[in-house]
Amino acid sequence: MEVGAGYNPRTVEEVFRDFKGRRAGLLKALTTDVGLFFQQCDPEKENLCLYGFPTEQWEVNLPAEEVPPELPEPALGINFARDGMQEKDWLSLVAVHSDAWLLAVAFYFGARFQFDKTDRKRLFNMINELPTIFEIVTGAAKKQVKERSTNSNHGSNKPKSNSKRGSESQGKYAKVMQAREDYEDGTEDEDEDEHGETLCGACGENYASDEFWICCDVCEKWFHGKCVKITPARAEHIKQYKCPSCSNKRSRP
Repeated sequence: MEVGAGYNPRTVEEVFRDFKGRRAGLLKALTTDVGLFFQQCDPEKENLCLYGFPTEQWEVNLPAEEVPPELPEPALGINFARDGMQEKDWLSLVAVHSDAWLLAVAFYFGARFQFDKTDRKRLFNMINELPTIFEIVTGAAKKQVKERSTNSNHGSNKPKSNSKRGSESQGKYAKVMQAREDYEDGTEDEDEDEHGETLCGACGENYASDEFWICCDVCEKWFHGKCVKITPARAEHIKQYKCPSCSNKRSRP
């Protein structure tokens, strides 16, 4: 995204939308598109960077030629370490640098458009409500949700709902979660409470009661059906669902 002559000052909300779009693109590269991302980070090539765009797309490319660049640049040479460490550790390293780059871009816009102290604080608070890319890639975000859920259950005499287990076994051939307006067992409210902080393994967004979700039988991460291009009808015919990341790991030599 270029900032040129005549470019109108942006609001906190617009910068946050830009942040979320770039973040979604980076998450795709490191989760659902990880096989393709891995292939493009060839150590034999020159210094490569991972870019996320406001359109929720990603790209592995050479750094900008102009010095200094128009926007802060991502970490340089991520491809060189690809084959020198465990894949999960390499992806975690890229995730950490991606988080740092996203903040750099967001606060570059904050400085460029002269956000005051209040606006900068509000922007940071909005960003901080989302789990980091590192937390999603390493599974730390899911662990934190489980810990919060456990602490909540310990602090209440209300018995733990087993509606999630029920939804997992409801589809004989796949782990499927789909909220409906009227559950036969009348546990809609309990189900929504239990899944309210579940995060999509692809986009990192929270569970919503009106969305279709599916769980990977290998890594046990939950995904929006739309993020992994799985419909409820298709899910019912899947004996064992593997998310794109797990499928790529199996197919890779």
